[in-house]
Amino acid sequence: MTLEDNRELHPRRDVASETEGTPEACSVHRELELAELVAKHQATVWRYLRALGADAALADDLTQDTFLEVMRKPFVQYSDAATAGYLRRVAHNLFISRRRRDAKMTVTEHAEAFDEAWMRWAGFDNGNPAIDALTDCFARLTERAQLALRLRFAEDASRARIANALGITEHGAKNLMQRAKAQLRDCVRQKMQ
Repeated sequence: MTLEDNRELHPRRDVASETEGTPEACSVHRELELAELVAKHQATVWRYLRALGADAALADDLTQDTFLEVMRKPFVQYSDAATAGYLRRVAHNLFISRRRRDAKMTVTEHAEAFDEAWMRWAGFDNGNPAIDALTDCFARLTERAQLALRLRFAEDASRARIANALGITEHGAKNLMQRAKAQLRDCVRQKMQ
């Protein structure tokens, strides 16, 4: 049953104006945001799961579970690309967990290559010169700088966690990330001129 089917079975009257600022209003607002999120990303998450190797029925289940996870945890939508990446990561983790549970674990040796191919196939990499420049400049950073930025922006890691992963102080992690971001900014500017 989809969210739209549920709405047809349980129609809501417009209570937002009557209950503005109440928990009911927040619930209605959250439900509308979730409906928009599902409508925009459901097909892409399903196709991603199929590309990982899930059969159609499993992809259906895991797609639904992905959006249930988003409902359970606080979620802030920064951009469509960030949201799509977050949803793929949740779907991927659910898929791996299910495979482990079913003892059918299939390991993808080159997960990063798969993600890059997926981005191109899904249309997120449309030959955008700025993204191409950023990708090239990111590859030129040191491994430590790349790891620090991945932890910070892909995993939303704290500065303390980054420092611990790199074996440096929190201040050192802050300086490393500031230098890496400055290098990226300068490199992208040069490439875009």
